[in-house]
Amino acid sequence: MADMARDMRNRLVVAALLSIAILLWSPIGREVLGFDAAAPFGLRDDVFSLLLSIPVVFYSAWIFFDGAARALRARTLDMMVLVAVAVGAGWLYSVVVTLTGGGEVFYEAASVLTTFVLLGHWLEMRARGGANDAVRTLLELAPSQALVIRDGHTVEVPTSQVQVGDLLLIRPGAKVPTDAVVEQGESEVDESMVTGESLPVAKGPGANLIGASINTTGALRARATRVGADTALAQIVQLVQQAQNSKAPGQRLADRAASWLVFVALAGGAVTFAAWTLAGAGLAQAMLFAITVVVVTCPDALGLATPTAIMVGTGLGARRGVLFKNATALEATARIDTVVLDKTGTLTKGEPEVTDVVAAGLEEQEMLALAAAVERESEHPLARAVDRYARQQGLPTLAATDFVNKPGHGASASVGHHRVLVGNRRLMDSEQIRLGELDERRAALSASGRTVVLVAVDGRAVGVIALADAVRESAGAAVTSLHEAGVRVVMLTGDNEATARRIAGQLGIDGVIAEVLPQDKATHVGRLQQMGRKVAMVGDGVNDAPALAQADVGIAIGAGTDVAIETADVVLMRSDPLDVPIAMRIGRATMRKEHQNLAWAIGYNAIALPIAAGVFFSAWGLMLRPEIAALSMSGSTVIVTVNALLLKRLRLPRQQDHHAGPPA
Repeated sequence: MADMARDMRNRLVVAALLSIAILLWSPIGREVLGFDAAAPFGLRDDVFSLLLSIPVVFYSAWIFFDGAARALRARTLDMMVLVAVAVGAGWLYSVVVTLTGGGEVFYEAASVLTTFVLLGHWLEMRARGGANDAVRTLLELAPSQALVIRDGHTVEVPTSQVQVGDLLLIRPGAKVPTDAVVEQGESEVDESMVTGESLPVAKGPGANLIGASINTTGALRARATRVGADTALAQIVQLVQQAQNSKAPGQRLADRAASWLVFVALAGGAVTFAAWTLAGAGLAQAMLFAITVVVVTCPDALGLATPTAIMVGTGLGARRGVLFKNATALEATARIDTVVLDKTGTLTKGEPEVTDVVAAGLEEQEMLALAAAVERESEHPLARAVDRYARQQGLPTLAATDFVNKPGHGASASVGHHRVLVGNRRLMDSEQIRLGELDERRAALSASGRTVVLVAVDGRAVGVIALADAVRESAGAAVTSLHEAGVRVVMLTGDNEATARRIAGQLGIDGVIAEVLPQDKATHVGRLQQMGRKVAMVGDGVNDAPALAQADVGIAIGAGTDVAIETADVVLMRSDPLDVPIAMRIGRATMRKEHQNLAWAIGYNAIALPIAAGVFFSAWGLMLRPEIAALSMSGSTVIVTVNALLLKRLRLPRQQDHHAGPPA
């Protein structure tokens, strides 16, 4: 792209400098600008202009003739054909007039037309290059060198030479050279440039590292797992480029309209020439109007209206960790009116946390400390959640002895002088422990969708600990943001009705479809579509893949399975549900830009065409010369491109706002 832009600039400079001279020795220069110098070497003005125009036509404008020839060989009509016809017809007509004795010529029209069209293309290339900043930035993220430990020695090698299985040394402040898994050390890693996650992520043995992320605090030794084109960064770049190069339905329609507009322009130029000739106008005037029609109808702006907006929209998403796999997905996201969210792993973290603690007969802190001492000896997820909660409360760490695990029931142990039982109702019944007043609280908490753990000390029930799947910090804000966008939110889960209702009530979700078998999720999405809803499905697991494929837009949480990510149309790299409304906001803003650009391009042609054809010339003297037509056509192209680039200013929630907690 840089080489093409440089070549375009060189052609533009040549055309611009020679066009200035041609204009000065043209009727415009003589009559309008008052330029009175004689042409050099005693030549006539038109002969001197012919000599100056040769480099413009055969160097600067040659890309148009070459492009037109390619298009005609492919049996298509495009804007290259229009520019080639306009420049070629005007110049050849002028050459014939010059060689046959002189008269009104259009060298200045051909050269200025070439200059302005080249200017429009050069500005378009620079703008498109700016729109592609996201890909360029991603490509520059990966470090050029890596530290590899081989035979006990640390050696620096180019990142391209790192192989799967190499042991990497990643020092504080250094970039992670490639995807890897930590084997030794602890640190916090800044992944914001890849995933958009604003806060550093804690890493320890067994944690995955993303290539190009930045190690902040501690030294890490990590084993390379993916290199080259297989890394997460390379796949992100590939996805963004694939999306930017794909054609959306709106773009395909615009392309068809542009090809027809080329035909209309050529036919319109021929009809205009014939009409003015039959009306008694001179050959030069008829040619002037015909060339102007061909120039002003150039569909460059129409052809750029959609792809430029798509390029900026996909780049904007990539910077926020929202990857659209293709342009169709970007447009489809804008039309969504119903979002179906999987519960576990999407709205929730997929890990339990303590929600309620009820004590009877003992102080709450003492009861929790005794229960945590027993649970600390267990590997059960519920046990770890109780232990974690006790540590967060700053409770003293007590030692447990004689630990006995009772599968399906719970566990028991001695803590100090006390015998402590922690488990479910079956454990209490087997030990003939009556719950008393705690039974009512146990039943209420269980009915609300929570998992209940009972605690007994020395044969007496002393507490109830309720646990539930932890809601993601940003889930509530995500639902609120979707509601503000006029989108209905539905939870689809295989979990029980009570648990699903509890989460839905906490987050303000509109509808709940619970106790759904994995193979039936796609069926429920299909039912919503049969009701006329445009549905986006958000999920992270293998069992979500059919539903992701069924939905109008499948959105995969980035931390999910490869199957879900492969099936989805949009991938959220940060695994944050708040990125769902962000994706929709980007999609809708991109569609607005597309519609604005298409409206401008069509409206411009509708107004400019009759003026160029001289419809208002006889009555009001209103007309366009080819030079002005070229300027307005190029200006229209630039307006469309700049309007698309303004999409970069789209306001999105700040990343630190994502961690706001859900509503109570």
